Amino acid sequence: RDLLFYDRSSMSEEGEKKLPTVPETLLKRRKKLDDVRKARAFARQATKKLRKAQRKVIFKRAEQYVKEYRLKEKDEVRLKREARRHGNFYVPDEPKLAFVIRIKGINGVSPKVRKVLQLLRLRQINNGVFVKINKASVHMLRIAEPYIAWGYPNLKSVRELIYKRGYAKVDRRRIPITENSIIEASLGKYGIICMEDLIHEVFTVGPHFKEANNFLWPFKLSNARGGYRQKTRHFIEGGDHGNRENLINRLVRRMN
Repeated sequence: RDLLFYDRSSMSEEGEKKLPTVPETLLKRRKKLDDVRKARAFARQATKKLRKAQRKVIFKRAEQYVKEYRLKEKDEVRLKREARRHGNFYVPDEPKLAFVIRIKGINGVSPKVRKVLQLLRLRQINNGVFVKINKASVHMLRIAEPYIAWGYPNLKSVRELIYKRGYAKVDRRRIPITENSIIEASLGKYGIICMEDLIHEVFTVGPHFKEANNFLWPFKLSNARGGYRQKTRHFIEGGDHGNRENLINRLVRRMN
């Protein structure tokens, strides 16, 4: 028999030639993707830490606002009791905030009234807006009184309106307020970073009420459950339009 001899060096050379080689472009792409993944993971971790810290701040602010509201209620009860004890009457502070609802259409509206409704941002029936009460705004409300119902909302009405019907005006677009980052992006420079900040600023008519109110799109309410009594008459005459003071909260419940 003939013996076959193989050269091991030649076999190793052939094996090295047959090994699959990875193209340099693919290696570069893999390295780039790894860098992107690492950067995303780092950004995710940083965002997570930031949100955790922000949640603590928001929670503390909410607690502080609750204490403030409760203290104010207790002070009012105490002052009423003291006045009653001394045979006097307690006169509360003048309201600073009004909620205005448009209840009538545009048929036969004079140009002056139409302009006032436009300035109040009440362009459609059942639209509602918050208004800061001062001499100029009260004069405007009196001009447009046959077409609006307004009064002084309480904290519950303000909170329910903003949470349920609140939409933001961002770049002239109507955007639902689904997260606090939308508020922070527009009002963060005024120290308003969450829903509770926004509610507090509106309800207390704070120093940045104008910016917070303009951030909110006019509320689009539903038709009042049970309907109206008579829109052509004033509220004190058994109708619906005009100032109904604290009873506006009942109308808000029926329309919200």
